[in-house]
Amino acid sequence: MVAISQHYVKGAVHWHFLRIVCDPINMRKFIRTHKSGPVSFRGSMIPEETHAYRLLQEQSDVDWVHADPWRVMRIQSEFVEGFGALCNVGPAVSVFGSARTSPESPIYDMAYRVGRSLAQQDIAVITGGGPGVMEAANKGACEAGGVSIGLGIELPHEQEMNSYVNMGVHFRYFFVRKTMFVKYAQGFIVLPGGFGTMDELFEAVTLVQTHKINRFPVALIGKDYYGGLYSWIKDVMLESGNISEGDEKTLYLCDSAEEAVEYVCASTRHKRF
Repeated sequence: MVAISQHYVKGAVHWHFLRIVCDPINMRKFIRTHKSGPVSFRGSMIPEETHAYRLLQEQSDVDWVHADPWRVMRIQSEFVEGFGALCNVGPAVSVFGSARTSPESPIYDMAYRVGRSLAQQDIAVITGGGPGVMEAANKGACEAGGVSIGLGIELPHEQEMNSYVNMGVHFRYFFVRKTMFVKYAQGFIVLPGGFGTMDELFEAVTLVQTHKINRFPVALIGKDYYGGLYSWIKDVMLESGNISEGDEKTLYLCDSAEEAVEYVCASTRHKRF
């Protein structure tokens, strides 16, 4: 079998033919290929209209704005907006914890002191911009005259940015928002929280473990709350061989705001990734 490629241009349309010699009597079979950007179509898959033709037609509905190609553009725009807003922030630490923490809780006060202590050292505070622990850390930073950043997320039930944020960026997509938490922080301080807090925590630990980012400090505040998790990581995950020796040291367990801030600041001083 011999294949011979032929190329034909008519106006702006490029046609590719593949001539296949199938037998000794030189029987020929032509396979038409249509290229649309990086995608090739053949046979019944060849579209009857071009993208340019469809673009210029009157739109009878707006369902196209929910299609995946358009969604990619929205995702790209979120990255651009996030990078543009945060690129000049300077040294920062991301603070995580439950949105359900009440202002009367000792954990709220702990988060407030974390935010205040970071601001007093000219370190910006980045949170999810919501209530609870996030609000407390933003409040501490704001009242200390520091940079208080909130990275909000679109949720089924509307969640307003807390009033202590002095720079807020809203996102549709969790993975874009998580990129900002990691890219513009020099460390994490994690207070008691739920699934969302665990998601952010283990996302960062995984990126460190796989060398996608430089090793940077992650402080867990609350030995009573996180002690069991930390022990399980060492006694079960490590002993089972599912993580390597030293991976558990990515996490630092402590019981006070001041200790957590001192650990993060000492570990990141003169360092920027």
